[in-house]
Amino acid sequence: MDKKVTGWDYFSLGMLAFAGLGLEALYAYVLEPMIYGITMQEWNTSQTIIHWIITCISWGIVGYLLILASKKKYQFNLFETADKMTKWQWISVIFCVVIALVASYIDWKGFKIIREFQSKGLLLFVFQYIYYAFETVLFMLIIIFTQKAFEASYKRKNIPYGGIICGITWGLAHAFTKGSIWIGLEGIVLGFLLGVTYLLVNRDIKKTYIALFIMFAL
Repeated sequence: MDKKVTGWDYFSLGMLAFAGLGLEALYAYVLEPMIYGITMQEWNTSQTIIHWIITCISWGIVGYLLILASKKKYQFNLFETADKMTKWQWISVIFCVVIALVASYIDWKGFKIIREFQSKGLLLFVFQYIYYAFETVLFMLIIIFTQKAFEASYKRKNIPYGGIICGITWGLAHAFTKGSIWIGLEGIVLGFLLGVTYLLVNRDIKKTYIALFIMFAL
């Protein structure tokens, strides 16, 4: 008899996605400083781009394996067709996106995408946003899998469990790596908004990815 799939199975996938994000910290704070002999803050353009490329490849592999495992092992296909959204759902999603963009504007004292371009220049800017694209995949998977985990355990589908877990894990990680409690709190709030957005788009992974990328990267 096949083993019954439990909430813990999905939660484990979510935590593996979080661990996948953590690979960057291993590269940035341990392996690459050993290779280059300097800290991340001292890297030149080539070293920074190499770091992003290695990180993106790692994240891509992790994301692919988790999506494959979800479908093959647990019969949870993330790309299943979703129900059509109502007018109020669209309005609510736009509202969430606007809140995230306004918060980002205040935090960056301008539009993030413009500030990034001004500070990094064209080459680094391009690779930075490729990096953001891959990062979005993994924190989206944290939301999707942990949402599924809590729904399997508690049967309530209108609570953004995934956003809460994403916010806590992402917020704590950013508070640690950036050395700022405020940045950690921002991560918690943003994670919650991302989780709400996932539910509002009826768990459509394509719409989720687009909305989450805009809210996070722009």
